[in-house]
Amino acid sequence: MINWLKSEWVALASNYSEDHILIQKLWETIEKHYSHKSRHYHNLNHIYNMLIQAEDLKAKIVDYDAFRFSIWYHDIIYKSTKKNNEIKSADFSKKELKSLNFDENRIKIVEKLIKSTQKHDILLFANSDNAYLLDIDLSILGTDWNIYENYINNIRKEYVIYPDFMYKKGRKKAMMHFLEREQIYFTSEFKKRFENQARENISKEIALL
Repeated sequence: MINWLKSEWVALASNYSEDHILIQKLWETIEKHYSHKSRHYHNLNHIYNMLIQAEDLKAKIVDYDAFRFSIWYHDIIYKSTKKNNEIKSADFSKKELKSLNFDENRIKIVEKLIKSTQKHDILLFANSDNAYLLDIDLSILGTDWNIYENYINNIRKEYVIYPDFMYKKGRKKAMMHFLEREQIYFTSEFKKRFENQARENISKEIALL
């Protein structure tokens, strides 16, 4: 997996820079952040799964490179004690993409896409890219229970600093937010494929908290 991820990063970044040392440095930064010992779910496996799904949707994504950059950087900053990770990640992406000479207007798109993952609400309406990003990011919610159970166990490990009574209260509130939405997924494909299972999984998790 790691070799595939690195080759994907190099291929993407090479579209905008011939500085191989810079591209390698940016990769090492990405790998370092997502491989931190505190990362049990928001790690390179998560990025890999999102990129694989993005590949399947390539024909439907308007700005595929901006879309992929937003995947790479959307969780680059992740601290369970903070509530502004997405904002910090968006700021981080801006700095890194500027070094690649990525177009300034497209950098703004990447920033907005990343920020949209904070509340999982669409911020860009010109096309369906934002909707697809959010749906890919939340696809884990609609997987088989054994996969979902592993996911929630890993999330708990990321919040190990919090005692059970605090974690359960916060997690229940966060997951109720999704249940109370009219729909968890924005695109017809993901809604059809994952919506019902996601609601079953979330309801089951809440009952176990």
